[in-house]
Amino acid sequence: MKRRRFFQATAAGLALSTAPGFAEAAAAMQGKRVGLIGTGWYGKVDLFRLLQVAPVEVAALCDVDAKMLAEAAEMTAKRQPSGKVPRTYADYREMLDENDLDIVLIATPDHWHALPMIAAVERGADVYVQKPISVDVAEGKAMLDAARKHGRVVQVGTQRRSTPHLIEARDRIVREGLLGTIGHVEVYCYYHMRNRSQAADTAPPEHLDWEMWTGPAPMRPFNPIAHPRGWRAFTEYGNGIMGDMCIHMLDAVRWMLDLGWPKRIASTGGIFIDPASRANIPDTQTATFEFDEFPVVWQHRSWGHPVDPDYPWGATIYGDKGTLKLSVHRYDFTPLGNGQPIHGDVLYELDEYPEDRTEKDLEQHVAPAVRRHMLDFLSAIESRGKPVADIEQGHISSASCILANLAMDLGRTLTWDAELGQVVGDDEANRRLARPYREPWTHPGKHLL
Repeated sequence: MKRRRFFQATAAGLALSTAPGFAEAAAAMQGKRVGLIGTGWYGKVDLFRLLQVAPVEVAALCDVDAKMLAEAAEMTAKRQPSGKVPRTYADYREMLDENDLDIVLIATPDHWHALPMIAAVERGADVYVQKPISVDVAEGKAMLDAARKHGRVVQVGTQRRSTPHLIEARDRIVREGLLGTIGHVEVYCYYHMRNRSQAADTAPPEHLDWEMWTGPAPMRPFNPIAHPRGWRAFTEYGNGIMGDMCIHMLDAVRWMLDLGWPKRIASTGGIFIDPASRANIPDTQTATFEFDEFPVVWQHRSWGHPVDPDYPWGATIYGDKGTLKLSVHRYDFTPLGNGQPIHGDVLYELDEYPEDRTEKDLEQHVAPAVRRHMLDFLSAIESRGKPVADIEQGHISSASCILANLAMDLGRTLTWDAELGQVVGDDEANRRLARPYREPWTHPGKHLL
């Protein structure tokens, strides 16, 4: 059974202008004031999808790259209904000190997620923060605690939970029991995405405040790989391919199969193929997340062929009655025995949202998922409930990936006590749940250790 659907306003799809609850939530955003911190690639992707579905006013933008900031302000003025140019800031603290924002979007490099998010909820804003929510486990717990303390809605940019064809796969395959008893899950990425450049360090461009860009991360000389967009090549600013790609698929599987925290995490890997590049993240890594129900095993290789060329980045769920493969582009269910296979494809909305056709660097297949994710966020703001990718879920998925990197670095399996938020019987691992902040920045979660 091979087919392509146009999803209507159902729990498994989206006709965004008419979806129950979404239209009302979007309309209620009339005049709500929005600020964006981090105006690069995904900052604009998130902001412009929000503008497509809700009559908000983008009041302020913040970035440490003056050139990028000016370009984003000009583009935003053309995209928002009022035509107004947002105020611009080089320091997020000055932007938030205006105390006039209802919603704050955060799309900075990972090492700059925690402090702005906590500051925003302290000032009464609801927040959409990109994944992974943090670069260390203690940051993530501090972000969760701040959201709960101040009663703010925080949606994490793990939009696989709002991807129409994946929602359909969950409802038609998993919830209908077509897989039978599930005993094993694999998640993986075989994209050749690790930067292979040997670019030399240079002086930062004049329009970039490298001191502020580095912020609480360890200071290293500017390298043109890092900015814009290449910062994930360095462990100083993020958690590599594990923190970039595994979190999406691990989070999708956790959502689809209703999994909580893993109880044990093990990982091995390293730089086996490309030691000459400036990147210091692993080019090869395997991690096992042991849940009470079954293990979820991750593998990435930034070299060689994918196991299945149709699924170079995805998840495979194995049951005793069949197998389900999932990616951002499609899904395929293959039953054991004589049943019918089921196939589904990604939804595109290029006719409904024609600006998707021409927007620079937009991943067109992701745009519908981000729109639905934004509407889910707005619906939670209206109800004061939890969005589908609530900050607690983002913390679990982010911390699990961070713990996998820590397990690889320490060379041993980590047993995780989710209630205490600690590694069982491992003082060294617990000390590394919060990495040192560069002065004068103060880590928000050290008191939790």
